[in-house]
Amino acid sequence: MMMVMMMVVTMMVVTMMVVMMMLVMMLVMMMMVVMMMDDDDGDGGSDDDGEGDDEDEEDYEVTPDEKRKSRGDQIIKKFLTKQSPECVDVVEGLAEHCRENLELSPCKEIFSDCRMALHEYLSGAPFSDYQNSMYFDRFLQWKMLERQPVTKDTFRQYRVLGKGGFGEVCACQVRATGKMYACKKLEKKRIKKRKGESMALNEKQILEKVNSRFVVSLAYAYETKDALCLVLTIMNGGDLKFHIYNMGTPGFEKERVQFYAAEICCGLEHLHRESIVYRDLKPENILLDDNGHIRISDLGLAIKVPDGEAIRGRVGTVGYMAPEVINNERYSMSPDWWGLGCLIYEMTAGRSPFRARKERVKREEVEKRVQEEEEEYSDKFTEDTKAICRMLLAKDPKQRLGCKSEGALEVKAHPFFKNINFKRLEAGILEPSFVPDPRAVYCKDVLDIEQFSTVKGVNLDQTDNDFYSKFATGSVSIPWQNEMIETECFSDLNVFGPQGTRSPDLDWAQPPEAPRRSLLDRLFRRNHPEATVARSRVSSSSVNSTLTPCQTPPPSGQTPVGLQGTRASDV
Repeated sequence: MMMVMMMVVTMMVVTMMVVMMMLVMMLVMMMMVVMMMDDDDGDGGSDDDGEGDDEDEEDYEVTPDEKRKSRGDQIIKKFLTKQSPECVDVVEGLAEHCRENLELSPCKEIFSDCRMALHEYLSGAPFSDYQNSMYFDRFLQWKMLERQPVTKDTFRQYRVLGKGGFGEVCACQVRATGKMYACKKLEKKRIKKRKGESMALNEKQILEKVNSRFVVSLAYAYETKDALCLVLTIMNGGDLKFHIYNMGTPGFEKERVQFYAAEICCGLEHLHRESIVYRDLKPENILLDDNGHIRISDLGLAIKVPDGEAIRGRVGTVGYMAPEVINNERYSMSPDWWGLGCLIYEMTAGRSPFRARKERVKREEVEKRVQEEEEEYSDKFTEDTKAICRMLLAKDPKQRLGCKSEGALEVKAHPFFKNINFKRLEAGILEPSFVPDPRAVYCKDVLDIEQFSTVKGVNLDQTDNDFYSKFATGSVSIPWQNEMIETECFSDLNVFGPQGTRSPDLDWAQPPEAPRRSLLDRLFRRNHPEATVARSRVSSSSVNSTLTPCQTPPPSGQTPVGLQGTRASDV
């Protein structure tokens, strides 16, 4: 029985490694495409309007429409022309095809055939060579490092930033890299008392799935004795509610409203692309980072909508819930576009469309206004601002902007966004109209944050532990990799021998370095040969189980130094 279990585990690990290899292949191909698309030598000449080389150095897809043809010609000349020293032989034969399409319409799909040809080429011999190289061995080291256990000791904890439905949110820092995050703690007993297990797991799984610069990212998920912890993007700029009502006259100027609305629209588009409806769009849930960009946060009410179906659910925040949600009708993505209309209105007027600031009114009255009354517009609204609000706040979802087949594209095409270049916005190269002051604190004082009461009469059992194991899955690949790059750990550890030769920690013939001993071991000079042998065997079996057939395993009882916890694990 034990042998069968070991075989099953080994098969699972090998399967995971195959998936990892496919991801690496995709990454390599993406890098090649970026290299192909990015004219970074500055020799592209000047543009027709004489603005210099800046536009030449930008990616084709984010180049302004009026300059895209010129940019496309430069790419063809550099990478698809035989006379060019940088010609890519694999796609050289597609040059004429690309020129013809560029003359007809300089759209972003011009080089799609080149991508496909490059994809097919790289998936053959180059990828096989990669699998047999020292670079793949280094990749395995990084994956082992990424999969190290994550506990509370991985982080330093700092001040409380706020509170959520199941616990507090505090700032934290990864000890090894110095990267700052926000740690959202979900108290185990509070979750069980409120029967919030499915809601907590749903939020974690959605955050793990979505990778967008306009939605907070999940970097780690772990557990402590008392809480489940989500380690998320830290947003030091405060939330939109704070900025709307605590920074002078309530509301923003139009340019700022346009910028935030455009980024929120992109965030919703990315969620909807994954068939996820957010359902809780309000100023408190839109957070600013240090540079003035926003992200959608708190995905506790978000849910995946099955393909071709509609769902029911009377959830959300009073004053921001769409009529179809209040009436418990079926819907898909329509509540989010209603929420965007509420936000544009509130950012402009300095009050929500169906309730005045601090107005004491019952829930039933607010819901009646949402269903029956038309919102009022002051002279703060320009004609196109008023028009987009009316279209997004249409009572009938069939008539609402964004609810037709085009979705977010229909919203982006509205004249309200005529000054927004969405390609540059999504690439992160459009400058915000407001940048938070790094010396300011855009949140409540710690003493003003209400404390949670102690949960009594709730006991945790084995069923709860089974649920926690699904939740506490450690690091999330893409955010973790970004952290390694941003904090320069990748460049510090991704080293090779002289002239690109194989470094000692990638040489199977090299004996492994001795593992570091603890302080107590060094003080008392205690040796435990039995434990050392056991650790060596476990380490050896775990490494061998992840090797592909094309690799030569190390001698019995030995592991590559980086995988044994010396160099790579120093991070």
